[in-house]
Order: sequence, then structure tokens, then C-alpha cells
Amino acid sequence: MSNGKLTITFARRGYSPSGGAEAYLKRLAQGVVDLGHEARLVATDDWPTNEWSFGSITRVKANSAIGFADELKTTRPQLSCDVLMSLERVWCCNVYRAGDGVHQAWLNRRRRFEMPLQRFVRSLNRNHRDILQLEESLFARGGAGRVIANSEMVKDEIVDLYRYPADKIDLVRNGVPLDRFRSDPALREKSRVDLKLKPDEVALLFAGSGWERKGLRFAIEAFELCRDRKLRLLVAGRGDARGYKPKRFFTEEPIRFLGEVADLRPIYAAADIFILPSVYDPFSNACLEALASGLPVITTRDNGFSEIIENDVHGSIVDRSSDSAALRDAIQFWSDEWRRASARTARLSIVPAIALRCATQFSSGLTNGVALLQDRSLLSARRSSISRSMSRRR
Repeated sequence: MSNGKLTITFARRGYSPSGGAEAYLKRLAQGVVDLGHEARLVATDDWPTNEWSFGSITRVKANSAIGFADELKTTRPQLSCDVLMSLERVWCCNVYRAGDGVHQAWLNRRRRFEMPLQRFVRSLNRNHRDILQLEESLFARGGAGRVIANSEMVKDEIVDLYRYPADKIDLVRNGVPLDRFRSDPALREKSRVDLKLKPDEVALLFAGSGWERKGLRFAIEAFELCRDRKLRLLVAGRGDARGYKPKRFFTEEPIRFLGEVADLRPIYAAADIFILPSVYDPFSNACLEALASGLPVITTRDNGFSEIIENDVHGSIVDRSSDSAALRDAIQFWSDEWRRASARTARLSIVPAIALRCATQFSSGLTNGVALLQDRSLLSARRSSISRSMSRRR
């Protein structure tokens, strides 16, 4: 560190053009640079060079979770940075953002829907064991100097499952750029034509990858229970559609799989209702984007996003992802055009407030964190100076 300027290195494995973590990291890096600090990146070859304009990129060859962590640990002395902030589970770092939540908590929830044999087979999966090992290193063994959580749910899980000190966890919820995600009637009209949606059809949208964790099968079950010929389900995101075909083909094309969509704004504009019955989700960026785009959001209490909305005002919060009847009732409730219009009006008051609160938390956390890290860097420099002075005296 020189003249109060910090060199901050971020670590991220993999890359998705529609990924929430990638969007978050780029906004964070821009904030760091705007404060006068240097932002670097350690990433796998998946991350495109043209998607990182803030500083240098150090490439890591390993793609597995444990391989990435091992290589980062080996490479760290050569990084020459003041701060290492990881968005991946690694052995140790100054700051860890738990954007993917707590893996042990996800596995605990997953067991509710598994047969004993499935649980046994999963227990033999090396990838799960590796991730849990890294998670334990960060939380239980103090490998993370400080943790950023994006929901109270995740913060509580870290404390309850690993006894990590609560005073070392900062709550910084996800934010959304309101200049990009908003209600746009002109875009809606064009997008519905492009998607061949009729004026009287109600489009239900599910967006996200990791369909098991985000509850796509429960969304489909609820969709089928509605038995509404004017209802359409759009599914955006990576996944194998073959395992998610509807049982009742009551229309020619009741469910449309759109694949991974780099820019979801036209899809949000075309939709009428957003649904994400998550089995586990730390804080869904897609839910926040949908809300900002004027859609009522149907989700579960196992999604950290549910902490910021009011039930039956901005959407619906269902207790369990597997409660298909409750999800059906929520879909039917929001199929009413007048209710959707009232939700858009309610969104005008909550979304700017959420964005401001997130921005304040982000700015405060970043400023305070940088100040703390500067103090630590100065203290480390003083210790080194004292140590050199004592060595010379000897």
C-alpha cells in the first residue's frame, strides 16, 4: 500500500454472462476503482478478458473447487496485494462474500426431498465433501478474516452451523441498477410479439440456472394445477429440459424453454408474473430484477430475497417450495390484471428504497472496510519496520 491506495485482488471461479455474482463483482470493482484503489482479478480461463477492464487478470488453470483453492493458495504470495477478497470458497482470504450461501444449509434442505439411497449416494460425492471442507476452513477455522452476507438467513446459517463470530459478518444485500431494470411498455409490446404471446395470455416467468435448487419442478406442478388455458410458463436459464416436461399437455406449447438468456430485460418486460419457488437461495438477483421491472414475485422463505418484500403487496411468500397448492393459489391471485397493476404501483415505492439501502450498505461497508484494511496495512508496515530495526540493532 502506498499513499493510502490499496491493491485489492478478487477471486472468482468460472463465468456466466447472465450470472449475478459476475454482475456484482464488476459493480464492486468499479466502486473500488472510483475510490482510487486498484482492482485485480484471479479467475479461470472462462472469464473473458474484455469483461474485466479494471486491472490485471491472473489466470488459474484448475476448474474444480478444491483445485482452484489449492492453486490460489500457492499463487497468493506472488499476487502482491493488500487485500484478497474471494467470491469462491477457498482455504483462506481477508474477505469472503458468501454469495452462494452455505453449502451445508443447502444439503440439509435438499434432504427433505431425497430418498435414503439418494442421500447415501450424495454422501459419497467428492465435490460436496470438498466444498464442505473449504467451507469449514473459512468459517470454523477462521480462514475468512471477515464475511459479507447478502441476507439475514445466510448470516444466521454461518453463525449457527459453524459458530463464526456474528460481529465479523457484514450484511450487504444485493442491489439492482434501476436505469436498466424498470417497467417499459414499449419493450413489453415488442417482446410479447417476439415471443408469440397473445394479448389475453398471462406469462409466468421462471429464470435461473440450477433448476433443482431453484424449484423448477414445483413451479411446473403449480402451473399444471392452475388448469388455465391462457397461462404460459417461460423458463430462462441453463438446464436439461427433458426432465421437466409437463404431464398435462393442455395447450400446444404450455411451457417454453428459452435456454440461457444474456439479457433478461425483454423477457421480464414480456412476463406478467415471476416465480422462483427456491429450495435454497441466498438472495436471488433475478427476483430483485423482476421486481424492479414491475412484476409481482412469487418465492419462498428459503430465498433471502423474501426478507425485503411484503406478502400479497409486492408478490407472494410461500413457506415451502413443495407446497404446490400454495404456489397455485399465488399464481391465480396474481393472474388478476388489477392486482398486478397495484403491485407495479407498490414497486415504485419499495424498489428505490431497496436500491438506496443497498447502495448505502455497500458504500458504508466498502468505505469502512477499506479504512479498516488501511489501518491493518499500516500496522503491518509498522511491525515490519520495527522488526527490521530490531534486526539491525542485533
